[in-house]
Amino acid sequence: MIYPEVPVGAVLAGSARRFGERVVLHYYGRELTFTQLHARACAFANALRGAGLGRGDVVAIHLPNCPQYAIAYFGILLAGCTFSPANPLLPPADLAAQLADSGAVATLSWASSYPTLAAVRERTGVRLALVTDKEQALDPSVRLAPESIEGAEDFEEFHAAAPTTQPVVELDVHRDLAHLAFTGGTTGRSKGVQLTHRNVVVNLLQFAHLNSGAPGELDAEGGLVLGAQGPPEEFPVRFGTASVVNITPWFHAMGTVGGLSGMLLSGTTSVLHERFDPAGYLADAERFRVASISGAPTLFAALLRHPDLATRELSAVQSLSSGGAPMPVELLEKLQRRFGADIVVIEGYGLTEATSGVALNPVAASGVRKAGTVGRPLVDTEVRIVDDEGRPVPAGTEGEVTVRGPQVMVGYKDRPEETAAALRDGWLHTGDVGVLDEDGYLRIVDRKKDMLIYKGYNVYPRELEELLFRQPGVVGAAVVGRPDPEVGELAVAFVVAPGRTAEDAEAIRAEVNAQVLPYKRIREIRLVDEMPLSGAGKVLKRNLKELLGR
Repeated sequence: MIYPEVPVGAVLAGSARRFGERVVLHYYGRELTFTQLHARACAFANALRGAGLGRGDVVAIHLPNCPQYAIAYFGILLAGCTFSPANPLLPPADLAAQLADSGAVATLSWASSYPTLAAVRERTGVRLALVTDKEQALDPSVRLAPESIEGAEDFEEFHAAAPTTQPVVELDVHRDLAHLAFTGGTTGRSKGVQLTHRNVVVNLLQFAHLNSGAPGELDAEGGLVLGAQGPPEEFPVRFGTASVVNITPWFHAMGTVGGLSGMLLSGTTSVLHERFDPAGYLADAERFRVASISGAPTLFAALLRHPDLATRELSAVQSLSSGGAPMPVELLEKLQRRFGADIVVIEGYGLTEATSGVALNPVAASGVRKAGTVGRPLVDTEVRIVDDEGRPVPAGTEGEVTVRGPQVMVGYKDRPEETAAALRDGWLHTGDVGVLDEDGYLRIVDRKKDMLIYKGYNVYPRELEELLFRQPGVVGAAVVGRPDPEVGELAVAFVVAPGRTAEDAEAIRAEVNAQVLPYKRIREIRLVDEMPLSGAGKVLKRNLKELLGR
């Protein structure tokens, strides 16, 4: 495809002119139009520049999803600064490490999270701290009590009087960083991923093309918009007509790219929820007649367990999109039974190092979707499966997933050795184990780091997790390795199965083990009330490994 060479701020500028007074964000009754979002983002950008921040300065957003997040995100980019997301629930040591690693000079925090920042601020380079809260999210005229934000400034007060005209900033879209995002940290310490404006715009348009059949274009004033959409029989949800309930955190790569900017490009209204509550989610899905439901497999598992899923009127739902982790086939089959065999179920695959997305099953009605796969590579993206020596393997053979494309990162910040290990001969080595079939569809087998080695044999947890999910009563499952000096690692399963006993767990273990080769067997099942999850809904296997010694 041809990708207009514009910075990410052009997404909001183009969408504001195209969709104007259409509501872009709905937050517990407060509504913000495309025009209003652009005006407030420009004001925030001008306020940042007035405070001496500009090209290359890193500004961290330390918030849950809320209107202020969208305003600040685009304001940061329009000011020429670099956006760096931080999970508002990060503990003090992790927050300090991330802010120091990113080199952030400014932050925007949620009031309840600000004390965490204040406690570690001296260990960072932050010189401007802004604070906001839910009251301001609902009513921007509210001001925070000065004593509650000592050492910081009120977010709304900071940019209330700033001009709402878009500042003129010169950027090199191929070199200037739009995002300094951090890896999920599901297996260890997060790393700062450097993504240029070009990376982000390209990945947005790669997704948009597959989702709508439309190319990216510039409007008369240089804003980024989508061109002619594919035919209605292929893409029944038209630009500027859809609504979604959005709980994908914007501090996650897919949340920022797909759940924020991607929604703007297509003129979609996002109904923001502070946290995932299945009953509330389903109620708003019915109320706003959402066109799609998106999230990690854990979201769909929770919806399937909720009684309201059977009674809510959800006929407007055209598609279900899953990402962040492989969806168990059992879960996919249950969703098809609820929504009908014709429902478009789209699984995708991506990682922060590739901006957000690498592969996706087709959205078009006539597209061929293969259950158990994450689809084919996005346009202008190559996927190659290699062995431990980096040599390509034949179709149908397991190996490491490597990626080449214009959305692949510049590298890790200040980590030249890790960058060199990840980016080799122009290919991103993902650390994921996958298989490409004869038609080019990718199946993710497991994380390479999650793989266990038992007596020299490779054991992939996902295979065991799929079998566990098929057992009656199991609503959550994760397998990790327990070190053993004689055999290497033993497979231990953590299982969420409400009401089940230790005796039931042994029966589940026996049933699963009867279906696998001896070296793959689960050696122990531990029943837990819930899985530790990252903000993106991924199981934190490092936390489970910590439980093995208890």
